[in-house]
Amino acid sequence: MVSLMSPARGLRQRGVLLIEILVTLIIVALGLLGLAGMQVQLQKNEIDSYQRTQALLLLNDMANRIATNRTAAASYVTGSGSPLGVAMTCPNATSTVAQMDLGDWCQALQGAAETTSANTSVGALIGGAAVLNPLAATFWLRWRGRDSALSAPPASVACGASSYSNSATGSGCIDDRCRRAVTTVVRVANLTP
Repeated sequence: MVSLMSPARGLRQRGVLLIEILVTLIIVALGLLGLAGMQVQLQKNEIDSYQRTQALLLLNDMANRIATNRTAAASYVTGSGSPLGVAMTCPNATSTVAQMDLGDWCQALQGAAETTSANTSVGALIGGAAVLNPLAATFWLRWRGRDSALSAPPASVACGASSYSNSATGSGCIDDRCRRAVTTVVRVANLTP
């Protein structure tokens, strides 16, 4: 038995499949936009993670250099007025191990390990700088994080306070929110009897 549709009923159902396809395309497009947004956020977080890892590696490197040359620990003191790092002139004296260590480490902070084809340093930390005081058993390493609404480091971490603040409208870098810092405690043993 063959069922025939009435002409009026057939006209009412025309285009339903097209509407279903359009709705499906809109849902898929929104899902893909969500995935793209998530990918962008993941890459931003990856940059923050990479920077923090680099900071910890650099801090550990200098702690090991001082531990190896502990009899000259006082030579590694930089003070808050003369930090090492980006946009600063690295020491180039080579008469002592401490001077060579400070020069090498300053260049590492500036990203000398990674360069472009034009020999421009591109690695390490964005705006990284460090204050070393092994006699007080503290090292501070700071850098500029991405623009975000994270909280600033605690007041006890004074290294680089207000160095990365930007009061421009729309910037997330107000109130030191872009400043990132890590500290470590280094104990230098006094080996004299």
